[in-house]
Amino acid sequence: MGAIFLCGFMGCGKSTVGRQLAKLTGRGFVDLDEYIEQKELMSIPEIFEKKGEGYFRELETAALNYLAGKESVVATGGGALLSEKNAAIARANGMTVFIDTPFEICYDRIKNDEHRPIAASSTREQLLARFEDRYPKYKAHSDILTDGCKEPLQIAKDIAEQIKKL
Repeated sequence: MGAIFLCGFMGCGKSTVGRQLAKLTGRGFVDLDEYIEQKELMSIPEIFEKKGEGYFRELETAALNYLAGKESVVATGGGALLSEKNAAIARANGMTVFIDTPFEICYDRIKNDEHRPIAASSTREQLLARFEDRYPKYKAHSDILTDGCKEPLQIAKDIAEQIKKL
């Protein structure tokens, strides 16, 4: 089947749910942002500051290509699967799951997180606009949509059940 790619807005629970889903399915877990940080020996904010968002997005594509063939759960960054190219990589090499979490929940989780350069440099209104722009793209690029308002373990169980049905 390939990898299971989790997508959704910053703070929707991709990493937390991903770790649970990996345990439930016996797969490895990769947080795409952490993977990129380890490869670049820089934090995401440092990459944005020193090399720019465009460079970071290129790193995401390269990492997705590398991870695509692995039997793992991949928690993508909030912007990773917005591009048609990255969405196509994920779809061709596995399954994409959108964790549909309301903006207010996401915002409460990210509003003071300095490790998220886009969140740290944006107002609430700017983040809401970004959320509203991204939401239909997440839906369009996903094979499965799951309710992100539940506890992480329950979300992971729901995803595992939906995958079994496909």
